[in-house]
Order: sequence, then structure tokens, then C-alpha cells
Amino acid sequence: MDSPRWLPLESNPEFITCLGMKETWQFRDVYGLDPELLSMVPRPVCALLLLFPVTEKYETFKQEEEERLKKQPQEVSPDVYFIKQTIGNACGTIGLIHVVANNQKRLEFDAKSPIKDFIEKTAKMTPEERAAFLEKDDSIRVTHESSAQEGQTEAPSLDEKVILHFIALVNVGGTLYELDGRKPFPIVHGKTSEDTFLEDAVDVCKVFMERDPQELRFTIIALSKDSFE
Repeated sequence: MDSPRWLPLESNPEFITCLGMKETWQFRDVYGLDPELLSMVPRPVCALLLLFPVTEKYETFKQEEEERLKKQPQEVSPDVYFIKQTIGNACGTIGLIHVVANNQKRLEFDAKSPIKDFIEKTAKMTPEERAAFLEKDDSIRVTHESSAQEGQTEAPSLDEKVILHFIALVNVGGTLYELDGRKPFPIVHGKTSEDTFLEDAVDVCKVFMERDPQELRFTIIALSKDSFE
């Protein structure tokens, strides 16, 4: 049986408000990685979304990383919410679920928030069970596809090969985690704190960029506190 596929989602931060997250925290583009440009991002920052091209170099690294970590398992907190990606083109939504689920205590939601409802219902499931549950969640799928069709560019067809991929970087209990539904488990990137999270997460993004120095198709989006509160 073929895996389900959704329309590819642009880096459209407004999508999360359609899923019922209030705008007390907002997604903002990170325009550069030097200290001066990072200082323009409102603080605190609780998560990053990284959009990057899935190249041959990356796929080779991903396979080597998986083999290495299976031999030398990491210590992953049970508090980390992780969901596998079994739906084609759903990486943007998976990234948002990872961001929201791992920052629930900070965020605020509408009374009938589809994403809050999904996270609560799947809280005690395995990553695979969460993926299966998402495949049947019409409220998130409809919102995803509506946002995909409202993007600034025409949405590709369901069958078109998309080589850009979203992952989330979050702070759970003072540890920086990379959450990618295409990987078998979260990736630990060392210690972090609320004060240093943005710089620590950007350092992880820099490694992605250095792996493919000829590539320019990288986008970083930060979830930060509304500075007008």
C-alpha cells in the first residue's frame, strides 16, 4: 500500500495560526547567521525550523549518522515528543508539530485548536503510532493543504519530487534536539539554555550548510516571543 502524500508546504508561518496557536509567540525569518543579524531576532527563542535541500551528500551523511548512533545510542529524554513522517511532503507540518509539542507549556491555543488536540491525543503514543494517527487526522490535513494552495508560488502536484525538507530544533530540559521525522530517532546536539538556544541551534544549521557549501537553498525560521507584549 502506497504511503499518503500531501501537497508541499511553503515556509509559511501563518499556517500555525490556522491550526489554533495564538500569536503570543511568532515565527520570524532569520536573515543571517552573524551576531549582528541574530541580534535582530526577538528573544526568547524556543525553536527553529530549518528548510534545506536533501542532496546526495546529505543522504550519505544521514545513513552514516544512523549507523553510528545505532552502535552508540544517545541518551534521549522521555519528555521529547517525536513523530515519524510517513506522509509524503508533510515535513513542514511534522516540523510544526515537533516545535509545538515540545513547547506546549510556553504556548497558548484557541479553544478548538487542531494541533493542541492532536498532541494531547497522541501524547502517550510511540512515534510510529503518532504517524499513523496523523494519516487519519482530517483537520490537520485539510489545513495543511489549504495553506499549501495559498502559498506565494503555485503548489507543485502531489507526484512532483520535492527535495527541500523541514526539520525542527528544540530545547527540552536543557538539551538541544534535532527532530526529523525521516530519521529513526531524535538527534542530540549537546547542552543549551534559554539564553543561548538561538546561537546553539544556529551552530547546528551551519553544519548543514557546510556539508553542502555550493547550496544556497537554506531557510531558518525562529519561534520567538511577541516583542510587543
